[in-house]
Amino acid sequence: MSPPWPTGKKLVHLDLKGAPPRINYLLKLIDLFAELGADGLLVEYEDMFPYEGELKMLQASTQPAYSKEEVMSIQEAAKAKGLEVVPLIQTFGHMEFVLKQDCLRDLREVDHCLGTLSPHRDRPLQLVLHMLRQVIDLHPGITTLHIGADEVYLLGEGEESRRWLRTSGRSVEQLFLSHVTAVARAVKTAWPHLTVLMWDDMMRDMSQDTLRDSGLVGLVQPMLWDYNPDLDVDKTVSLLEKYSGAGMADVWAASSFKGSTSVHCCVPSSQRHVDNTLQWLRVAESVSVAVHLRGIALTGWQRYSPQIYRKSKFHKTHQDLYIFFVCCRISQNTTMFPGRFLAEIIVDLNSFLNSEDVRYFEHNMFVRGWFSPHQRQKKMVNPLIVMQIQSQAAAFIDEKLDVLRGEMSALYPDSTVQEWEEEHVWPVQASLQKVLEDTTACLRDMLPGQSG
Repeated sequence: MSPPWPTGKKLVHLDLKGAPPRINYLLKLIDLFAELGADGLLVEYEDMFPYEGELKMLQASTQPAYSKEEVMSIQEAAKAKGLEVVPLIQTFGHMEFVLKQDCLRDLREVDHCLGTLSPHRDRPLQLVLHMLRQVIDLHPGITTLHIGADEVYLLGEGEESRRWLRTSGRSVEQLFLSHVTAVARAVKTAWPHLTVLMWDDMMRDMSQDTLRDSGLVGLVQPMLWDYNPDLDVDKTVSLLEKYSGAGMADVWAASSFKGSTSVHCCVPSSQRHVDNTLQWLRVAESVSVAVHLRGIALTGWQRYSPQIYRKSKFHKTHQDLYIFFVCCRISQNTTMFPGRFLAEIIVDLNSFLNSEDVRYFEHNMFVRGWFSPHQRQKKMVNPLIVMQIQSQAAAFIDEKLDVLRGEMSALYPDSTVQEWEEEHVWPVQASLQKVLEDTTACLRDMLPGQSG
């Protein structure tokens, strides 16, 4: 029978390709994950891994990648808490950090898509294996590896693929399977002790016969991801049964605790993630004994403020406790979360930035009544009112930001702090800055010697 998740594996996904935590903060989070009941970490380093030699160019340019010593410290901290570390290395799709390099441009499936690797010739496969070897070598003792392979956009549209597909009987499905099978087989040949996981989405529409004949059976364990709060339980169960019938009985699930709503979301809805996890538990209750559901990965896609919520007494059959993580507003009693103060600041500041007083400052009573464009042009203004407007605009610009910068800089690189301000503060700040500049200019003209 499939093990229920409270006793099966619960992996927390660390997406380090955007807003990577400083190492000291990350180590504190690992302690927290262990205390909350996680069994392992699914670590997606991307450009934060300390690639070297010919691959050094893959390291991040906006901030230093983690050092070898820091990567080892992550593993040591996890091991000390009984957590397994599972590296995730993209090997087909989502390879933007690799294929954006000019010297690797010819390895793209199509030139305008930076994410998809061409599956032809030896060089793409050798590149992937070179990356895998460096990651695996720096993770001695691992037993599981995730090779990604989700969302391989525009596969089949490159010139070489079009030529390959002209042969009768060939399909894009076979093109996909040929590459991931080659990667998985190479991994199992070089490291036979490793269990290989991969995302399932590119295989969802494939028939059982296609999957059974692909060569993947026995090489990989599919991980199904679905972050929808209204996840279709029956359809998902049917998909799991299809994989099992094709010979892939060992499967995984993936829900999300943050980062799967909208690309510009600052404070995601906690209820959405709770509902998604509840649906996955209903799936786990509904699958047949032929499906071996090995566990769940709770994914946290990056560039969102990391916040964690614990919900206890979350039942799956007769289990008394199920721990899961969602991105939500921190409740006052979650003092164990090391990023709680930053989370509170983010929630508060996000509400402030989206308030009508700030976002529509130019439409408030004082600006529209005493500092309209016509009044500015004709200098028909009251200096006292202008000074009040100026003071209010300046307060809106500076308020809360110093506290945010200080707290965020302690947990994240300076580049992340700058990015957050540019994405969330600057668009609102621009109109305030214009009012501030106009009031300063107006006072300078009306009150010589006054700088505002």
